[in-house]
Amino acid sequence: MQAASYNPDTLDLPSGSLIDGQLVAGEGEQYEVRRPSDGKLARVERGASAAQVDRAVQIAAKAFATSAWATGNPRARGQVLRRWADLVEKNADNLARLESIVSPRMYVGVRTRDALGVAELIRYNAELADKINGEMLASASNVWSMVLREPYGVVGGISPWNAPLFLAALKLAPALAAGNAVVLKPSEGTPYSLILLAQLAIEAGVPAGLIAVVPGLGHETGSALVRHPQISYVSFTGSTASGARVMADAALHGLKPVSLELGGKSPQLVLDDAVDLDKVADYVANSIIGNSGQICFCGTRLVVDERIADDLVDRVSRRFKQVTPGPTWADGSTLAPIFSEGQAQRIEGILARAVQGGASIQQGGTRSDTPYGGVYFQPTLVRGAQPDNAVVREEVFGPVLAVQTFRGLEEGLALADHPTYGLAGAVHTADINKALRAARAIQAGTVWVNHYGPSGDLNGSNAPYKQSGMGQDGGVGALTKYLKTKNVRVLVQ
Repeated sequence: MQAASYNPDTLDLPSGSLIDGQLVAGEGEQYEVRRPSDGKLARVERGASAAQVDRAVQIAAKAFATSAWATGNPRARGQVLRRWADLVEKNADNLARLESIVSPRMYVGVRTRDALGVAELIRYNAELADKINGEMLASASNVWSMVLREPYGVVGGISPWNAPLFLAALKLAPALAAGNAVVLKPSEGTPYSLILLAQLAIEAGVPAGLIAVVPGLGHETGSALVRHPQISYVSFTGSTASGARVMADAALHGLKPVSLELGGKSPQLVLDDAVDLDKVADYVANSIIGNSGQICFCGTRLVVDERIADDLVDRVSRRFKQVTPGPTWADGSTLAPIFSEGQAQRIEGILARAVQGGASIQQGGTRSDTPYGGVYFQPTLVRGAQPDNAVVREEVFGPVLAVQTFRGLEEGLALADHPTYGLAGAVHTADINKALRAARAIQAGTVWVNHYGPSGDLNGSNAPYKQSGMGQDGGVGALTKYLKTKNVRVLVQ
């Protein structure tokens, strides 16, 4: 067994919902929270009931209306957020433990990257808090026509289990910086780090009623949140199917705006003039190994020129063989567990259909044999899949790479295009003209050239294409989407 960074059996988990700054026991449906790393039961929880969601929203609406959060000096709002960021850094270790025990996120990675990245994200939005400007419009000399930007009020956020802290902070930080209140429903399986994150916000000075965390099941807690008449905006991250249900609920129960960050099936297009195949192999392999492929941004389709395909796949294969599966809290683990048995079975089902459809599994394709008790899946290479094959068309959400080959840029671009998803993509080439041609042609909200994956540039943004979602995450646009506009026309007497 590997040495552990902490003892998961002695970790104190903050149970219940955080409403008006207080932890309260859930009154909704009961469910189990399990530890993916070893399959053990972490806790039996009750989700927030519809009545508790209503209470959280009512309190948030009152805090929005009566506190000076939205109407006071926006610079003061930014100062509170900066204190929050400082507390996140100070509590990085606690956040990392609460996150890694029930998610696929590695403890060391959360402590040294995710938590610090959240702190920087909060600071970035704090800097924007006092830079929300309206504008004067051209008008007749006896009319002043102004456009004002105002917060929506109470934002409903729904965040997933695969990277709980950072994906929730992508909602909380800009929405609060814009002056809104937020009621957040985390995945029922990963609530604990987000409860602490919200508690730190309150400790920093965010009014207690202005931020709430209501864990629970989607059909109960999530539906109650989206349908609530005082929720003025909904921000959702999750699967495309769940996003469609959220959008339908929002349309049928109040006709409120929605932003969605959904599934992906992102291509890594590698031309035959790619400069350094070892670096390309690193990008390709790391995208699949990281979080065991349980990230919507993963570059799960390697679209590579046939003249270099065998060489590149060989290099990726060697990297796949170097992983060490193990618990998220164990020192030396480099391959995370699959989140749940159900998710593992889904991966196996897609691979079975891929083989039935004519593809072949070149490497992996089965669970790793480990003594830990959780589900670990071998990094998997699939070749020979046609564009209509399940492993090419469907988001696997596991460490599975589908390899497709082409000859010539146009054929490569045709393969890189996906009929459903448009979250991200990349092109690897030494030719700047081909790079720009591909970047234009790839239908995705983010396209990287000669690298893959978020770089930590907070000015960067993603606005998904197709059924990967709508609305912007990251950058200034992530804050402005939480603001509505009002035209004020003043007749000068």
